[in-house]
Amino acid sequence: MTRRQKQPLRLLSAEEQRELERIARCTSESASRVARAKALLAVAQGSSYTAAAQASGRRSGDAVAQVVARFNAEGLSALTPRQGGGAKTQYQAQQRQQILATAQQPPELAVDGVSHWSLSSLQRRLRQDGDGEFATISTYTLWQVLHQAGHSWQQSRSWCKTDSALRRRKSGVVTVTDPDAEVKKLD
Repeated sequence: MTRRQKQPLRLLSAEEQRELERIARCTSESASRVARAKALLAVAQGSSYTAAAQASGRRSGDAVAQVVARFNAEGLSALTPRQGGGAKTQYQAQQRQQILATAQQPPELAVDGVSHWSLSSLQRRLRQDGDGEFATISTYTLWQVLHQAGHSWQQSRSWCKTDSALRRRKSGVVTVTDPDAEVKKLD
C-alpha cells in the first residue's frame, strides 16, 4: 500500500493535456522536459508517484512529487529545468559592456605600462577605475566575458573581434567580415 500523496496533481486543462502529450512524444525536446511530461501524464492517469517515476525513466517517486508540486504552482513552466548549480552570474549586462568597452580602447602606455592588453593588465585597469565594482574581478572572468562576446587572443597580443578584421587595400583600410564566423565558433 502506498502513502497518501501530500499534493495530488490538480486537474489538467485540455490545453495542458495536449501540450504534455506533445512534449512526451517529441524527440527534439530535452530529455528532462520529456521525462517530466511523461511523469505528469502518468500521475494524471492515476498512477502513483513511484509508478510514474518508473514510467518516465526516473528512479525516485520523490522527484515526481516535486514536479507535481511545481506544476500545481507554476503550470507548464514547471517542465523547464531551473538553474542546476554553479556560481550565479556576478556581473550583469551593463558591467559586461563596461568590460568590453575598456578592452576595445587601446591602453595608455604611461598609465597602464603596456601597449597591448593582456588579461592581467586589463584586470589592473578595471580594478583601478570605477567605484570598486571590479575590485575582485579575476582574469578568468575577463576571459569568459571576452570569449562570450566573440573576442579571441590574437598573435598581435591583443583582444579583437573574431568575425571581423582590418585589411589594407589600395583604397585604404577596410573592415572585412567572415560570414561563417558563427558556425566556426560552434566548432
